[in-house]
Amino acid sequence: MGVEPRKLANGATFIDFQTEPSKYKHWKVTFDGDTATLTMDVDENGGLFEGYQLKLNSYDLGVDIELADAVQRLRFEHPEVKVVLLKSGKNRVFCAGANIRMLAGATHAHKVNFCKFTNETRNGLEDSSENSGQRFICVVNGTAAGGGYELALAADHIILADDGSAAVSLPEVPLLAVLPGTGGLTRVVDKRKVRRDHADFFCTIEEGVKGNRAVQWRLVDETVSNSKLEARIADRVKDFATQSKRKGDGDGITLSPLGREFTADGIRYGFVHVDINRAQRTATLTIHAPDSDAPNTVAAMVEQGASFWPLQVARELDDAILHLRINELEIAMLVFKSVGERSRVQAYDDVIEANSDHWLVNEIRHYWKRVLKRIDVTSRTLVTLVEPGSCFVGTLAELIFAADRSYMLIGEKQGDNRAPAEVILTAANFGPYPMSNGLTRLQSRFLADPSEVDAARQKVGVALDAEAAEELGLVTFALDDIDWDEEVRVFLEERTSFSPDSLTGLEANLRFAGPETMESKIFARLTAWQNWIFQRPNAVGENGALQRYGTGERAQYDMTRV
Repeated sequence: MGVEPRKLANGATFIDFQTEPSKYKHWKVTFDGDTATLTMDVDENGGLFEGYQLKLNSYDLGVDIELADAVQRLRFEHPEVKVVLLKSGKNRVFCAGANIRMLAGATHAHKVNFCKFTNETRNGLEDSSENSGQRFICVVNGTAAGGGYELALAADHIILADDGSAAVSLPEVPLLAVLPGTGGLTRVVDKRKVRRDHADFFCTIEEGVKGNRAVQWRLVDETVSNSKLEARIADRVKDFATQSKRKGDGDGITLSPLGREFTADGIRYGFVHVDINRAQRTATLTIHAPDSDAPNTVAAMVEQGASFWPLQVARELDDAILHLRINELEIAMLVFKSVGERSRVQAYDDVIEANSDHWLVNEIRHYWKRVLKRIDVTSRTLVTLVEPGSCFVGTLAELIFAADRSYMLIGEKQGDNRAPAEVILTAANFGPYPMSNGLTRLQSRFLADPSEVDAARQKVGVALDAEAAEELGLVTFALDDIDWDEEVRVFLEERTSFSPDSLTGLEANLRFAGPETMESKIFARLTAWQNWIFQRPNAVGENGALQRYGTGERAQYDMTRV
């Protein structure tokens, strides 16, 4: 059993993003001291859906779900690993990229969400290298086409077999009338610094580039004959292990399966509850504070393992967001709420800050960073409601700043004896969780006047009521009990009545103010254009390239340039 569609309580089929190594169909993971080897050996009959075979190590979403899981487990379960080898288990082929039949038969929404998740997985490899010290070496033993080369591009170092046939290519434009949808164009010119004219030639030919030209054009780092390949790999592994900043002392922690209960209208995790109102097209994600005090020592934290509250909540929230993205396509809005003892949430933030140099704490922080980034690029309206009894403190307060709109209730609510809402900032709001533009959410929020970030920093640890939070610019509106229900109701109804297409464009543009980075280009530029191209008849029409691919008939294009 691998990653397979399952059934919800209401009978609907859904794709599950949870897996573990014993269930992998497409990847093999082996260990040798400080080195792990991820071998891609795709089961051609193991696709998520019927109607295509995953030949030549081509992949669908299920293949990438396994890869994402493997990379995550390397970070948490194997602190000793400093170098990760990416290899193919098939002769004379590395990876043929995303499966064309899958793309041709998939819905538009599935294609876009597939590209988005695959982008996030590739970014995860680079994040592991930069922030966990697990360096990636990719060995291309044959054809690396399209998404296969894009996987190689995510590595730190690419070794290409020099056997006269091994080559790298991005043939999407000439073959499929689409773009390399998982960051290929951006990584070629921004990461590998390939000259624009060379990149133009490379991206418009089907056969790709091999041998010395691939090295000269910076498409790979080196070519090696098959007779010397294993010796060269051993040398590179030794070099990269020596350079690694990985400080993984002691044993890793096991990422045990999440406890989940699916109902017809939601999901119940340990600390995250998802309630879906299909009539209103909203999903409310309520995060619960820890039910026990924060551990006093790192040893106690490590002993808790995957049940350590910040890690468990991050995993649950991550799974919930992915589920809603791909399985609940008509949901227009994600509403974030929280409930519980604020002092406990603050204590967990404090213990994380105090032990930030420990390898496990480092991994938890970077995981939260990636979860928040996943929320940032989710194509749903995000709204956060700060109500009495809520616990938006530090890390959880980032959900306020990630929202497109936030509302905070002033004082108590009639008939509710819970304590008035307060927001508490911690050190976590001022550095550990940058967005894809390289800025914190508060820096992005106060782009016009950085002194407002400094003003907020002066309030770290202070319990801010609704009026104080609004004055500091931390929430959109502070409302009293008289106006709360009506204002929130009107907003929710109005927002869900708008065109989802225009909202997706609006929100994606407004969320990422400020500088552009390679990562923001991949999501804000490349993904947007790929989204558009995937709807064009030249790609997906009856006579388009995706439909005609492999038939022997040439695609018929509308040659109008727009």
